[in-house]
Amino acid sequence: MPESQKRLSKIARQKLAMRSGLWPELDDDRLWQREKSDGWLSIPRAMPLLLQIMDALSKGKPVSSTYLDLWCRTYDDSFVIANKDREMAFFSGFTGERAVRTWASRMRILKDLGFIDIKDGPNGPISYILIFNPYLVVRDHYKAGRVNEAFFNALGQRMIEIGAQDLTPPAPKLISPIAKALAAKRPISAKA
Repeated sequence: MPESQKRLSKIARQKLAMRSGLWPELDDDRLWQREKSDGWLSIPRAMPLLLQIMDALSKGKPVSSTYLDLWCRTYDDSFVIANKDREMAFFSGFTGERAVRTWASRMRILKDLGFIDIKDGPNGPISYILIFNPYLVVRDHYKAGRVNEAFFNALGQRMIEIGAQDLTPPAPKLISPIAKALAAKRPISAKA
């Protein structure tokens, strides 16, 4: 077992022991357990802070509930088919006559901020949605001076705590002499 799994298992065991001590009469069937339930997905552990940053960037027109609903409609593929705009508006917190229009305006804000991209299709101007890595989008806004330092530093701290590597530059790839020659479209020498 890798060291990180051993550590995680130890942490999980410690937390379970503490929970059992605090709630000794707990019936586990009263808890939502991902392993026993359908209807779950992957979500960044820093999502609450990422959502706060999105709302701060959207200047008084909160987009976090709209973004979270989009995320919950993916199958870990960063892609959503928007064929139920009224339902999506409702799940995003918008009701009434202007629900779909308000939802669409929040979608345009998310697109303008770079968190998503939208494509036209059979369901209208918002038919297909691509969700970008929110860590990278927030980093770009920070570099442009649009995210305050306190938020960005808090995000960095949280990423360290949870082991997120999204903002760590990838190690340079080693390119073999053969790959270099092929890329340059020159003959491969025997010395390569």
